[in-house]
Amino acid sequence: MTSAKVGRPAWPIVVHSARTAVVAVASVLTARLFRLPETYWAPITTLVITQSSLGAALTVSWQRFVGTALGALVGAIAASYFPSHLLVFGICVFILGLLCAVAHSDYNAYRFGGVTLAIVLLIPRTNPPWQIAFHRFAEVSIGIGVALIFAWVWPEKETTPSE
Repeated sequence: MTSAKVGRPAWPIVVHSARTAVVAVASVLTARLFRLPETYWAPITTLVITQSSLGAALTVSWQRFVGTALGALVGAIAASYFPSHLLVFGICVFILGLLCAVAHSDYNAYRFGGVTLAIVLLIPRTNPPWQIAFHRFAEVSIGIGVALIFAWVWPEKETTPSE
């Protein structure tokens, strides 16, 4: 084995790490431009969405978008009319699952929606529920958008197995 072959496998890791860092920072900066209260949700979403191909990113992005929208909607409605209670949360998780099925979404949408629902319903806040739900949806949407833009502008090269 030559030294060129030994050093070569590290290069894709360096490029992937640089690409991931740039897209995560871009996501934070974009969310800050909109003065959202919890800008960290944008890069968290970007890191979840960032995939090896644009096609894979589109699929997971759509599911995350649908799930987040449904979770924010259910959470905002429930928090507007009911006190924070474990039974309310459980019923909302069940309703969210049914809504995801009606929307022809997969388990990923349900999982992402459940996370948003939990954030809207279970974390004590002083702001109105609709504002909390909207901010969560906006922060996640920014993360999705930035991830998709970078997947298109700076796609990750598909690697082939070593000989």
